[in-house]
Amino acid sequence: MARKNEIKTSGRFAYEGLERVIHEKARLSIMASLASHRDGLLFADLKELCALTDGNLSRHLQLLTESKLVEVWKGYKNNRPQTLCRLTENGKKRFLDYVSVLESIVADAMTAPASDAAAKLGLSS
Repeated sequence: MARKNEIKTSGRFAYEGLERVIHEKARLSIMASLASHRDGLLFADLKELCALTDGNLSRHLQLLTESKLVEVWKGYKNNRPQTLCRLTENGKKRFLDYVSVLESIVADAMTAPASDAAAKLGLSS
């Protein structure tokens, strides 16, 4: 058991909150786009914002839907098919938790002292 004043070093940079389903570049783009559009986005707009093909976006939305992060509605407007995508409440929470972990990674990187190994090799300034 660690003492109160001891700094935990084992697994210090493991970052357990990084979710694989969100971490992939295209899915991170989708989640960020949807998080910044509370009412959701039409498929075509989301495709353009994330620079994805129809097939790529469809597959990533399927994975995010199966993970209960995104909701997808299909309907018609002026006799044309429309697909609306939106984060679920769970998706919003998990995305914000994920962003919080990313922020801690950046903070750690910015405040990390020169490593002992680099100092021993004379690589630190």
